[in-house]
Amino acid sequence: MFTGTLTADLLLGDVHSLKGKRAVVRPIVAELRRRFAVAAAEVGDQDLHRRVQVGVATVAGEPGQVIDVLDACERLLAERPEVTLLSTHRQLHSDGDD
Repeated sequence: MFTGTLTADLLLGDVHSLKGKRAVVRPIVAELRRRFAVAAAEVGDQDLHRRVQVGVATVAGEPGQVIDVLDACERLLAERPEVTLLSTHRQLHSDGDD
């Protein structure tokens, strides 16, 4: 069993409040969950209205499957016109990791 995580740092476009931020971030997180069957959430920069960190986690039997899902999630984030993908960080773990 392999587990993979992706943390994406995003810059939001024309957002001027935390309420506006939620209106942008919620649909993105929902789409990640729906399209790729992953766990996804806002995991950082909650106090900033133009920045957000989105975390994604997935589990699969093969490392290639985990990588494919994380690649697809990253592409979705990069293609969203209302955000700019600044950076990503990935981790891959197997059952044997301590």
